[in-house]
Amino acid sequence: MIKRNFFSVLRDDPTKRLLLNCAVTVGSVLLCLLVLPTRLPGMELAGIGPNWLLIWVVTWSVKRSMLQGAIAGLVLGLIQDGMTANAPTHVFSLMLAGILTARLRKERYLQEDFISVALIAFGMAVVAETVTAIQYSIRGDRSLIDIWTYHQLIALSSAILSSLWAPILYFPLNRWWQRMSALEQ
Repeated sequence: MIKRNFFSVLRDDPTKRLLLNCAVTVGSVLLCLLVLPTRLPGMELAGIGPNWLLIWVVTWSVKRSMLQGAIAGLVLGLIQDGMTANAPTHVFSLMLAGILTARLRKERYLQEDFISVALIAFGMAVVAETVTAIQYSIRGDRSLIDIWTYHQLIALSSAILSSLWAPILYFPLNRWWQRMSALEQ
């Protein structure tokens, strides 16, 4: 009797491969959603935690098109708005992060995955928090001095933590998606 491994079964059945790939992708989003509101010891800086949905959008968008990055940002932004207050919206910041990450075309500039993903997550966290601060400024219900002073603390804390945790999410998901892509060939 020939023993077949897990990936050879997936290679032979595209329906199972698609369903399992979708389950892993959706499962990773659900895991990020569950971890987002938690503040475990060592996972917060000045009361700010990593932006797990931003990390997921960066992980997804790093090797995909700008449209795919924008759609991921849109969907996760709407989900996050559903979990929190919808004003200011998270849609703009996550969509912009997805578009900019896909636009970078990481392979052109940086070769090391862990370092480049950490740097991209750092930059996108600053961009995302700046978009949020701009939305607060437009609303006008707070003073600009308070918004931009607090923005510095939030942006830096979020960027540091998101960049430190980004490789932890990126490595397994990237390996999985590479494996699934190789099976489709």
